[in-house]
Amino acid sequence: MLLAATTELSASNAGTGSASAIWLLLVGLAATASAGVAFAILGRLRAGAPAITPRPHEPVPWNGLDVLQVLALHVVVLAVGLAGLREEDGLAKLIPLDLIAKLAATAFSIAYLSARGASLADLGLAPLRPAADLRIAAAGVALLVAPLLTLAALLDAVVPYQHPIIDFMTTHRDPASLALVVLSAVVAAPLAEEFFFRRVLQGWLEKILPDGDGRMAVALSAALFALLHLGQGLAYVPLFPLGLVLGTIARRTGSIVPCILLHALFNAVSVALLVWQTAAPALPAG
Repeated sequence: MLLAATTELSASNAGTGSASAIWLLLVGLAATASAGVAFAILGRLRAGAPAITPRPHEPVPWNGLDVLQVLALHVVVLAVGLAGLREEDGLAKLIPLDLIAKLAATAFSIAYLSARGASLADLGLAPLRPAADLRIAAAGVALLVAPLLTLAALLDAVVPYQHPIIDFMTTHRDPASLALVVLSAVVAAPLAEEFFFRRVLQGWLEKILPDGDGRMAVALSAALFALLHLGQGLAYVPLFPLGLVLGTIARRTGSIVPCILLHALFNAVSVALLVWQTAAPALPAG
């Protein structure tokens, strides 16, 4: 997750001529979009309509042991995938190995749950509603980008954000490296994290926790999702509200497709800003 991946670099651009002006324009546009979506949601709520139109769906068929099995699959695949990594190999080898391991772990987990009788609908992958799911994802990105990146920037001033992709992008500017970053941040991470946290874990929690509306399940899965990012500065703080939004979407729709799309779009914004900022020349202040 690249939530705060641009904060250190944005600070370095804050006082540099045209780069500063472009940065302020982007922030203004993001804030306007966020306010617009927030007002639209408030309008729906005041009219008695839900913020997200619910879709009927059945509880997931797996149990706590299945959740542990899926978690074990992820741990084992990641451990095996990174077992041969040496300190001198560096990020150029770490990032592709991590990408492959995440995709493999997700594929194995889907195969395991399917063998246990789960359908595509149970897995949150069907029925597909491309237009509706993309609208939800786009609205979520518009709502969250400005406040969460602002919060991340403020937290970065307290504890600097750390992420391997930032270090990698500052030293690797070729097209192949950029493609690797996009695959890792925009494809592998959203797929793996949304499948496990929003469907496997949250779907099970919705069955066993006492509240009927699933709020406890959403909050718990969001907290665990945020804690996964310990060691990346204070990134876990803004990741918790992001997890709440993603979990609410999954709960209301019974699908992780809009969650994957939202997560991917959010990371794509961060990657785009990171690419622009690392490429921006250092201009004299004023």
